[in-house]
Amino acid sequence: MDIKPRDQSEAEESKTRYIGENDDSYKQYSTKRINLINRVLENIRNSDTKICDLVESKMKETIISINGTYSITEVDRLHSELRILDWIFFKVCSINNKIA
Repeated sequence: MDIKPRDQSEAEESKTRYIGENDDSYKQYSTKRINLINRVLENIRNSDTKICDLVESKMKETIISINGTYSITEVDRLHSELRILDWIFFKVCSINNKIA
C-alpha cells in the first residue's frame, strides 16, 4: 500500500519534532500522535483488519468519553486525541477509498 511509507515518514517527522521541542504539552501531543500512528500501522499490516472502521470506532469511544467527563484538563486531552484520530482517519481512509 502507498500509505505505509508516508505514514512511517509522518511518525519519523513527529519523533524529530518531539526531540527538538522543550514544551511538555507538545511532547505529550507528539507522543500520543506517534503511538496512534504506530498502532494504525500495525493494524494495516493485518489484512483482515478494517482500519477505517477501527479508527472510527475509537473516535466514537473518545466522543463518548468527552461527553461523560467534567474535568477540563481531561476533556482537553481527549479533544487532542480526537483531533489526532480525525487526522489519521482522513489520511488513511481517503487513500483506502481511492484504492477501492
